[in-house]
Amino acid sequence: MASKAPLDIPGAEAKLRAYLQAHAPDLGALKEATKFFVGQSNPTYKLAMDAGDFVLRTQPLGDLLKSAHAVDREHRVMQALGQSDVPVPPMVLACEDLEVLGVKWFVMGLVQGSSLTDPQLPDHDAAMRRHIYEAQLDVLARLATTDPGQLGLSDYGRPSGYLERQLHVWTRQYRASETQHMPAMEELISKLPGMLPLEQHKAVVVHGDFRLDNLLVDGQGDVQAVIDWELSTLGPPLVDLSYWCTMLRMDQSWPIAGLGGVNLSALGIPNEQELVAQFAHKTGLEIPDDWHVWVAFHCFRFAAILQGIAKRVSEGNASADNAANVATQAKPMAELGAEILAKGAH
Repeated sequence: MASKAPLDIPGAEAKLRAYLQAHAPDLGALKEATKFFVGQSNPTYKLAMDAGDFVLRTQPLGDLLKSAHAVDREHRVMQALGQSDVPVPPMVLACEDLEVLGVKWFVMGLVQGSSLTDPQLPDHDAAMRRHIYEAQLDVLARLATTDPGQLGLSDYGRPSGYLERQLHVWTRQYRASETQHMPAMEELISKLPGMLPLEQHKAVVVHGDFRLDNLLVDGQGDVQAVIDWELSTLGPPLVDLSYWCTMLRMDQSWPIAGLGGVNLSALGIPNEQELVAQFAHKTGLEIPDDWHVWVAFHCFRFAAILQGIAKRVSEGNASADNAANVATQAKPMAELGAEILAKGAH
């Protein structure tokens, strides 16, 4: 069951209306706020204003894990990337005054486009499927070659040590949200520290959750915006590519489905080797021999994220209606990572 969100609290919508009138008068009056029942972390609403439709994104109510639900960082990075060729929604305003909604929040423009949840793209033909995947790859390549210093983001994260820090952070987050014993997760926590790849390139902005359903795609198959930046920071340029490939390796039957077990050539979807080769060509970056470790690392990290959802479900504080189902994926995700690490193969 989804938890209470900030606008569910009596009087919250009136406070929001007053704040917007005072700080963003060009938007006109707030006519209606409608919650999007998608996304597992930060409650998100469609705001019907006199000036058009906008999006409100808030932290969830309740006790928050340290560094989680960083909507203030989301706002900052998207505002900065608006100066680049990485497509993001336009930012309107941000609020860190907890007296308004009890949490941090921001408002952005509503970008027209679809969030596609099935990576097999059943509603598209083979040519369009290939185009959509290559469009995703193009955005990944742009992000991996954008200089954060030119966008005022040189202090958005540490310039090195990303993988080690992420391993530490997500191990801690996992321990804080642990509700069951998962042997595969313990194996990853034990083995990964001694196998982490060397960070050989200058740090760039990494999205941290780059996958199909965090993109808004138009009718021509082009990416109009990348959304959900709460896990973004600075890190190696291979981070988002390897995470994206990890998402595609997930089994087609899982709640958050991947392309595992799918006949890609029959669907017209490029395979991982093709996509990685295209990325290397577009960016000039070399793909390392320990690519499988990058993928196993992301299996661990995503399993920890899913376990955080499981914890919120157990506390009745999950944002999405399908949270309980999604949370069951933590264990097989960790098992996939352990299997990839053991095989040491692409």
